[in-house]
Amino acid sequence: MVLRLGVIGAGLKAADYAKGWAAMPDVKIVASAEVSELSRKRFADTCEAAGALRPAEYDNAETMLAAMQGKMDAVYVSTPHVFHGANALAVIEAGSDLLLEKPMVTTVEEALALVEAEKRTGRTIVIAFQGGLSPLVHDTKNRARRGDFGDLVSVNASIWEGWATNYAGQWKQNPAISGGGFMFDTGAHMMNTVCVLADAEFERLSAYANNRGLAVDLVTAVAGRLSNGALVTFNAAGDGPPGCASAITFFYTKAIVRIDAWGAWREVTINGVAEPREENEIRDTPMQTFQAVRDGRLENPSTVANGLRFARLWDAIKESVAGDGTPVTIQAW
Repeated sequence: MVLRLGVIGAGLKAADYAKGWAAMPDVKIVASAEVSELSRKRFADTCEAAGALRPAEYDNAETMLAAMQGKMDAVYVSTPHVFHGANALAVIEAGSDLLLEKPMVTTVEEALALVEAEKRTGRTIVIAFQGGLSPLVHDTKNRARRGDFGDLVSVNASIWEGWATNYAGQWKQNPAISGGGFMFDTGAHMMNTVCVLADAEFERLSAYANNRGLAVDLVTAVAGRLSNGALVTFNAAGDGPPGCASAITFFYTKAIVRIDAWGAWREVTINGVAEPREENEIRDTPMQTFQAVRDGRLENPSTVANGLRFARLWDAIKESVAGDGTPVTIQAW
């Protein structure tokens, strides 16, 4: 069955994905909604270059959802972060399934609203975190739950990028629409993968951030405690040389597991014996996984429930940063 796909936010990220998605025989991109005429044209040109028809074009999401009612099976949302919550709810209420770009939403309140909408409508919602959708991350979580690694003791997570230069003058450095800076953008991959693999709620944390002259955070350090007793540290550095990389180390009683934030590689050592390093191609995983979840072939690996866990973590980090490292206790839900 061909998936009829609409797109809200046809910017560079969506156009990059369209190179592969438009060429897939079981995906038909039928419409796009984007405020920028230049971006709409670029997105349509990308679809056409991949051998697909040019999608119908709309300059806002509301018009597209109304005009395409009953003509779309699902919608991919890739707008600036602060619009995710409203866009996601509009898609669900319009009767379409949803592939939502990371981070899911910007606040706990928006996350709770999406949790309620998912339960009420029964629509499929998958969050497009490469880490959350990575087979290596899925397998790591399953092995941890089976007890292969023993008990989780602590987590050390870091991520860096020349983000200050890469996105200078762009919307990601505008707090009014970004919802945060480097920690909430590239760092979101790190936080989400830790949320998935730690498999427990954050109970308490303290956080510091340094904007280094920008209007948003550029460097962030966090120390926290999980409900299972494990301790977690995050270090996000967005002011550096060209490039981008991450390393997350999970220390268990029987194993050490190293993995990157996107689930592209993994190194496992159990009882002192190292397994071969594994690498995984993650480029087209979001659409392939989304289809498998919709068809019932795969349990959703990147859920709204984990998005709520992430939102609670991010809200606590913001609160602690605002208090210059004041410890924050996160209430259970």
